[in-house]
Amino acid sequence: MKNYIAVLGLSVLLVGCGSAKPKVDDLAVNNPIETALDLTAVVDDKVPVTINPGRFTTETVTYRLPRVVQGTYSVSDFGKYVDDLKALDYDGNELEVTNVDTNTWTISEATKLDKLVYYVNDTFDIESSGGIGGENPFSPAGTNIEEDNYVLNLHGFIGYFDSLKNNQYALDVTAPATFVRTSALQDRGMKSSADGKAITSSYFAERYFDITDNPMMYGKLDVEEFMVGDIKIVLSVYSPNKVHTAASQKETVYKMMQAQKEYLGDVNSTARYDIYLYLSDGSETAPKGFGALEHHTSTVVVLPESSSKEGLASSIVDVVAHEFFHIVTPLSVHSEDVHYFDYNKPTFSKHLWMYEGVTEYFAQHFQVYEGLVEPNEFYNTIMSKIATSKNLDDAMSFTIMSENVLDDPYADNYYNVYMKGALIGMCIDILMRKESDGNRSMLSLMKELSAKYGKEKPFVDDNLIAEITEMTYPSVGEFLRTHVEGDVPINYNEFFEMVGLTLGESEVKTNYIFAGGQNIIFDGDPNKGIFFSPMALKNSFWKSQGVQAGDVIKKVNGKDLTLQNAQQVIGGMFGWQAGQDFSLDIERDGEAIKLEGKLEEAKAVSKTLVEAENATEAPKAARSAWLKG
Repeated sequence: MKNYIAVLGLSVLLVGCGSAKPKVDDLAVNNPIETALDLTAVVDDKVPVTINPGRFTTETVTYRLPRVVQGTYSVSDFGKYVDDLKALDYDGNELEVTNVDTNTWTISEATKLDKLVYYVNDTFDIESSGGIGGENPFSPAGTNIEEDNYVLNLHGFIGYFDSLKNNQYALDVTAPATFVRTSALQDRGMKSSADGKAITSSYFAERYFDITDNPMMYGKLDVEEFMVGDIKIVLSVYSPNKVHTAASQKETVYKMMQAQKEYLGDVNSTARYDIYLYLSDGSETAPKGFGALEHHTSTVVVLPESSSKEGLASSIVDVVAHEFFHIVTPLSVHSEDVHYFDYNKPTFSKHLWMYEGVTEYFAQHFQVYEGLVEPNEFYNTIMSKIATSKNLDDAMSFTIMSENVLDDPYADNYYNVYMKGALIGMCIDILMRKESDGNRSMLSLMKELSAKYGKEKPFVDDNLIAEITEMTYPSVGEFLRTHVEGDVPINYNEFFEMVGLTLGESEVKTNYIFAGGQNIIFDGDPNKGIFFSPMALKNSFWKSQGVQAGDVIKKVNGKDLTLQNAQQVIGGMFGWQAGQDFSLDIERDGEAIKLEGKLEEAKAVSKTLVEAENATEAPKAARSAWLKG
């Protein structure tokens, strides 16, 4: 999963592998569980769901929807979106059902059970209206039910019987014949209704894990299919106001995936990869969380529709690249906690530094390694991550945080997996290159671990650091014990010296929200609203516009800016590009002022990495291997 967190709570890179240990004593025959969603029969914005499990041989059975889904590291409680669940016998009579908790139902007289029927509300609407109690699902893990768009993260609609997670699933999805439909799940064919107005698509899943691992999108979609080497890429875009198309982002995705394949080399890849891109227009029913959730052969992405074409392309590279690199970890290298994931009472691995941190490092490093960005831009990203990580608990053990990620105070530090976690990957990468004269790296280590374990063989969580130490060098083991298991902050300057870099100042390119690094240029107050902070004067563009600290921003490009919609409106500013028209309505000491024109490139003086003048040949060679191979 990739959380895209920025200003004022704006948030946005993973899914586990495997399934629960099998038990099959509840069924006389291991038949597929027949499930059905009918998008043509939506009632009050709720989709009817039917679950036919076959005949049970026990008197009581338990049915659940996930409390937590793989990769989100937070509670979603998908059961709270279920309404009017009924258990019917073979004569259509209702059986006794007990709602044990938010996500759990027990059915009495289960030997008579024919099917479960219920309705499911979508999470996007609930999220937008403030929720219905507890936490809301991370948007890319959520669901959408609209007249022209359905985001079908199937874990939000279909549950499981405790002992039948390894049963096969047969799924029928009925939808209007005019809908475009894309699915990462195995397609078994289509059947039209008698009047030709609806089509039922049939799918097959080997087990419940495959239900959760294969999202779908239905509706008025724009789809592009193309090959990147031997991988078929399917890019499905829903832009409610037709601002963006799949064709307009095809080249960006192609170049990104091509560079990623070059970077990964001989790592096994999938034959098909789906990207489901939902563009939020900031309306009342639109999702508010931006980012992506990874699956084995697909990713669901939510980004702001207000982005420019160039800004959207930049976000896609940042977010989707992260998701694709999850094919290395945890999809190919993972612990027993991931392999035997419990959707109701999950336990978590100690190694989020690897699952999310190393994945995020690869998502940034491949860009400089494959020539998509210049070294200075890569250095600025590293410095930004260092600055952000220092604002979190820099002395918290990463392994302890990972194991307890749902609990306080660890949950509040989860975002550090994308910051310090990536920096941990960088430090190991530099150490490996130094120790091996440039011949080994973080990526080569992950390839070795992938060869040792792979998708179907989990590692023992407590043994991983000792195994990595044995596979690499004592310095790597010492680093992991001190800075990952331990709580000692990392002195990054020591690692920069290993590659002939030192801290310096230079004018760096920034965007229209920051003044270099993570120095945000806005502030907020319940009485004043959103206003420019003193940091705005360090951003060359806003300084040139004559803004002053305390200027209250009333409108952005004609759209009212409030504390309530700041996440959406300011989120759209991430995509602003030089040459684009802009307008801001501000208030200064009671006077209304309008700023408008064309955006110019924004810069800021910032601390960054520069080549050390006194660097010897060994660090220079290590730097060359690190950046270019």
